[in-house]
Amino acid sequence: MIGGNAEKKKWVNGLAKVKTYPMHRIHKDQFLKKYSGKRTQGIVVSFYGNIIQSIPSYEMSIKNECLLVIDNLEDPQNLGQIIRTAECANIDGLLLPEHQSVQITDAVLQVSQGAFVHLPVYRCGNLHQQLCSLKKEGFWIIGVENSIKARPWYEMDYKRKLVLVMGSEGKGIRPVIVKTCDELITIPMHGKLNSLNVSSATSAILFERQRQLSKP
Repeated sequence: MIGGNAEKKKWVNGLAKVKTYPMHRIHKDQFLKKYSGKRTQGIVVSFYGNIIQSIPSYEMSIKNECLLVIDNLEDPQNLGQIIRTAECANIDGLLLPEHQSVQITDAVLQVSQGAFVHLPVYRCGNLHQQLCSLKKEGFWIIGVENSIKARPWYEMDYKRKLVLVMGSEGKGIRPVIVKTCDELITIPMHGKLNSLNVSSATSAILFERQRQLSKP
């Protein structure tokens, strides 16, 4: 954007001199009109490619892979934050149901701060069937749910092939998916509210896994 703060930055001007990627500058009034309502900071990147991948087979793997499943999530901001957290926690992939969950949008990608480039994102039509298939490949299905049957998140053994299923704050995980889970875990609350934001809960659980994996 001509007339914005972005063009004053050295790294932006450095990119302008590189011919690998075409760069187009437009005046501030045109830019603001074209990208009205978007948080751009004066820069917009257009790219083409398949963000959604096909889920691979893990049947022969003996590693402690961890896949993250998001069920019933409606807020794109939360999904973007979860993608960023999952990448930082070295998760092997994110599995999104084709239905009953928010999908990848511009807002999701922006909030993820580029993490979507490094984190494999998979989509499935029938989550219940997909989880059953993953069980056959050696995964344990762990649901994060406020339930009297759930045990504290830090008591679980994360040193194994896992699928962690997160639900939304309001709806939680769908009952049919809860029944598919091998175990349920929860983060007990000690204040007046009964649950954390789903992205905050995801962060606590994923980094507890990392803590356990880093121990000899």
